[in-house]
Amino acid sequence: MTLRNATIREPARADRPVPDHGGSRSDVEALIRNMWGDPRNDIRKPLHIFFYLLSLPYGAAVRARNRLFDLGVLRQDNVGCPVVSVGNLTAGGTGKTPMAIQVAGMLRDRGLRPAVLSRGYGGKSTASVLVVSDGRQTLAGADEAGDEPVLIARRLRGIPVLAGAKRTLSAAYARENFGADVLVLDDGFQHRWIRRDLDIVLLDSRKPLGNGFLLPRGPLREPPESLERAGVVVFTRSEDLPGPMDTGLSGLLSGRLMLRTRIRPIALIGIDGAEFPLSFLAGKRVFAFAGIARPESFRQTLEDLGAVVAGFQALPDHHRFCAEDLRQIERACSETGAEILLTTEKDGVKLSGPVPFSRRLLCLAIETEILEGTDNLEAALRVCLGAR
Repeated sequence: MTLRNATIREPARADRPVPDHGGSRSDVEALIRNMWGDPRNDIRKPLHIFFYLLSLPYGAAVRARNRLFDLGVLRQDNVGCPVVSVGNLTAGGTGKTPMAIQVAGMLRDRGLRPAVLSRGYGGKSTASVLVVSDGRQTLAGADEAGDEPVLIARRLRGIPVLAGAKRTLSAAYARENFGADVLVLDDGFQHRWIRRDLDIVLLDSRKPLGNGFLLPRGPLREPPESLERAGVVVFTRSEDLPGPMDTGLSGLLSGRLMLRTRIRPIALIGIDGAEFPLSFLAGKRVFAFAGIARPESFRQTLEDLGAVVAGFQALPDHHRFCAEDLRQIERACSETGAEILLTTEKDGVKLSGPVPFSRRLLCLAIETEILEGTDNLEAALRVCLGAR
């Protein structure tokens, strides 16, 4: 593939807070997520019926698109090396990014030269290929690249990270300029334009299919039968499940390798890079804020670590902080008398410039811990890497 017509950006290092998207989009997202409750209790509500009707043409379009790919009418590009996709079936909150970091790290530790390709959701860059990291340093901030690619870049030293809507271009650039011999697609299950050798699909073990409806009536991005494309299915948030996995999806998962995982906090990191043990939170009065898909899980984690959560601000996923947001957080923190400000590592990459906080700001770093099925993942990767 030629890169002659691609716009490539390799920006100077840029870490700074990003502007707000505005309230209307956040309000719409909040409204839609409120539609995703128990369908037995609210299907008769007019607004829910409206969203259900909207989900019908969406579902028809998704099924038609998948059928065209399956028949080869829509062609997948062969990028010349093994491709591993990490994605999910539902919208947000299943831990795709920590899993992509885990998989890329495993490939690096095998002596391979992986590169991570992201769509760059939330970033403002219009470049066809944005080099977020060359494997040595982070070259783009969350303003340009989006929060997830920057987070991946900071956690994966020695692994290039690229962002761009057309990942065939990113793949070619990674191969030609970084010598990548295996590619990891972050949030790649629905991106079928690249032929992949392994699809890793994450499901929330507590609600694998959400409320069972497709977007926008429910969180499903694709119909459940799309799981037939998966080579490995990862059940997240499964720390409370005793013994072997009983998913209730056996008909869809026949022949699929399965993992059981949880998200584990590993450290507290200051904006200046200073690191603190998790025990630092014990008994501390904190004010926390988070712009992730499941902010309540962040609050619960802090409480489990012994923090006293004096105040908490939940924000929309991928929220862009503006100056007024930060002033409001500072005021709210002062009113609670909290000693420390806390946020997620994903939010922290958007706040690495000067911040108007009088208290220490710490970010909670997390990672994926495999509780069951490590051998399954290792076996799937061996097959994938031997596929070409």
